[in-house]
Amino acid sequence: MAKNLPLHTLMTSQKLKEIFLNTFKWILICVLIGMLSGSASAFFLVSLEWVTQFRVHHDWIVWLLPFGGLIVGFSYYYWGESVVKGNNLLLEEYENPKKVIPFKMAPLVLLGTLITHLFGGSAGREGTAVQMGGAIADQFTKLFNLDNSERKILIILGISAGFASVFGTPLAGAIFALEVLYFSKINIKSAILSFIVAYAAYFTVEFWQIKHTHYSIPNIPEISLHNIVYTAIVGVLSGFAALLFSRSTHFWGSLFSKNIKYPPLRPFIGGIFLAIAIAGFGFTKFSGLGVPVIVDSFSHQNQWYDFLLKILFTGFTLGAGFKGGEVTPLFFVGATLGSALSGIIPMPIALLAGIGFVAVFSGATHTPIACTIMGMELFGIQPGIFIAIACTIAYFSSGSVGIYKSQIVKGAKYKLYHKINSNF
Repeated sequence: MAKNLPLHTLMTSQKLKEIFLNTFKWILICVLIGMLSGSASAFFLVSLEWVTQFRVHHDWIVWLLPFGGLIVGFSYYYWGESVVKGNNLLLEEYENPKKVIPFKMAPLVLLGTLITHLFGGSAGREGTAVQMGGAIADQFTKLFNLDNSERKILIILGISAGFASVFGTPLAGAIFALEVLYFSKINIKSAILSFIVAYAAYFTVEFWQIKHTHYSIPNIPEISLHNIVYTAIVGVLSGFAALLFSRSTHFWGSLFSKNIKYPPLRPFIGGIFLAIAIAGFGFTKFSGLGVPVIVDSFSHQNQWYDFLLKILFTGFTLGAGFKGGEVTPLFFVGATLGSALSGIIPMPIALLAGIGFVAVFSGATHTPIACTIMGMELFGIQPGIFIAIACTIAYFSSGSVGIYKSQIVKGAKYKLYHKINSNF
């Protein structure tokens, strides 16, 4: 029967078949990556909560932080040299694909992060989830015999799945994966798949009944000129805080690398200083994620220096070679900064904490759109205009270097800084 069909009909039928099979392939990949990354994040979140609670109830364990650092240092020195760059490796492989990211990135960063938090290092969790997602996603390159252009899509999917699952924000996760890799190289196919995998990962975590932290901004003031000005001020200060955070992390990393040539000793020596500061001088509130402090900042005014100390402790921890992410510490920095500003800015404390929460993150990652969406996912759509203003201003006022050294800054910010530099 098919032999009697016109040639163009056969070609159209074959084309439709190819489109269907290709669509099915990518949806299948998205579902698999979402389920695997979501399950990995669920296990990570449960494990992270356990080690955090153990540390809280056995605060003496902070004194063992140097030995935890030694374990992390040795594990990456002997087994993880090819994945030690972490998130930056994902960005580099996206920009210039060379070889599939080794799967060992996932267990190594998981173990390293849990050790860091168990013994009291100041770090986050986003980096861990994103690296696990990226490592899992890139394994599909060989399974489906994908080329380099398709590998780029896999990296986007891994970042999206990891971010969405660990924070419970699928919309922000999908956009973050696209925005952090700069939109100019993203096509419609990548964007659609990013949303599919983000929701697949999000619902996987929901299936495992993992609960995320909830925040509330009960009082939203009217949109007026003076409130917009106040919001802009918070945005500028958040951008400066993001700049300080990024430079601090890079500074300590460079300092340790230059002065301690044997990598495993870096977190060991760094752990000694951290243990003395945290346990010896009572700075326990700056260890770990600091989620209780973040939650408290929405209702109680923080000290003006809390955000500075979190920048110091996190930059030192990550710079020394401990593992974890930067985003939750950025939330800590932003929320405590906004909370402290409630003493001089006549706006609700919860709103200021919420604005700072996402604005500092926006400045440090060059992702104002994702951070605005995240703010509305976490706090509701009502404060959206204030969040958008602060995230945009923080983005422009945070400098050209963010927390990811390998990130390529494009778009309006790139053009602005390029024009400024050319004039001088």
